[in-house]
Amino acid sequence: MPSDQSTWLIAVPQNGDSEGLLPELQSKLSQQSKSHSPNSVAEFAIPSFKTGTLDLLISLSEDLPKQDTFFTNTVAKTVETLRNLLNNDASKLAQHILVNEKPVDDYLLKNWKWNDGRYGVQKGLKEMVDTLNKEMSSIDNSMRAKLTNYNLVKGSLVQMQRKKTGNLSVRSLVDVVSKDDFIQDSEYMETLLVAVPKSLVKDWNSKYERMGKNVVPRSSKSIASDDEYTLFSVIVFKRFHDDFAQACRENKFILRDFVYSDEEIAKQKQELEMADTTEKELWTELLHLSRTNFSESFQILVHLKVIRLFVESVLRYGLPANYTGVVVKPDPKSVKKTFGVLQSYFSYLGSSSKRANSKGGENEEFVGEYQTLMEQEFYDFVLFEVPWVVTQ
Repeated sequence: MPSDQSTWLIAVPQNGDSEGLLPELQSKLSQQSKSHSPNSVAEFAIPSFKTGTLDLLISLSEDLPKQDTFFTNTVAKTVETLRNLLNNDASKLAQHILVNEKPVDDYLLKNWKWNDGRYGVQKGLKEMVDTLNKEMSSIDNSMRAKLTNYNLVKGSLVQMQRKKTGNLSVRSLVDVVSKDDFIQDSEYMETLLVAVPKSLVKDWNSKYERMGKNVVPRSSKSIASDDEYTLFSVIVFKRFHDDFAQACRENKFILRDFVYSDEEIAKQKQELEMADTTEKELWTELLHLSRTNFSESFQILVHLKVIRLFVESVLRYGLPANYTGVVVKPDPKSVKKTFGVLQSYFSYLGSSSKRANSKGGENEEFVGEYQTLMEQEFYDFVLFEVPWVVTQ
């Protein structure tokens, strides 16, 4: 049975009463769904393509499922990109999941038409499939390249921002210290920064002057503090730097590796600003591209589904290759009943392939030795699914 999270595209052979098919089917489905939300049902026009040879149809029937999977995955990846860009905000996502600036359901259920301007029906089926595949591959490649570029910039920005977070033992000190906290241009002395756990501040104050040779007395100053650490500066003689560092480790004080430089601080701030600006620009570009590519890729997917409907219908029912299409968006609460109505209504098609085989003449071209293949895993009608785009 088809999924309860998809819209169903159905094809059946045209007959003398094909014009009355839709109203009658709508009536039956409406009766079935009285206790649930109504099913959405509409006509779905299937063009009369060039049939081609039996070998071509069999080859397409084998290849089209692979293309279908690729197309469906490309649409899904585009939706996922939009979802991530919009922080999984369902209301915002719904504003971008549009086909030609209209909701997906409107595209499928309101007078859907084959885009003859882009995919002229005078072309062969194989040529049209190749065109669709080329277009979808182009969309997939452009999305992948743009997404990779964006993720690289976003990753770099996150890494820079992460340096500004955390406690004083790990975070960047660029925005914490100032030039006045350091002695400048001394040949013999240097200012060191030490992150001291708050529980050890008293120990620091009582010990730091004796933690190495030639530590400048009363040179410790508290620069900043957070919930876990207090950052102190202290002046020591450069030649005893390593001794002081060892003493810090022994006393569980964290010596920060930081050398003040106006040029380096300005460079880091500029890099962060540039990364932030670039990320915002690429976010906007990727959002616009994803919105456009969703519309394009969804249309390409549906056009491929229509070709599948046609190919399978010819293989199933034979010639003439004239088929009526119906699109059904089932109510998820009554999918089983809805499908039951369809099976009952189209049960007369159960032996259509066999009847086509008995007619002889040109129809024999599409049946015969392939009869067993055509009767495997089929409903009485040809059906393919278009997965719903879930915004929640």
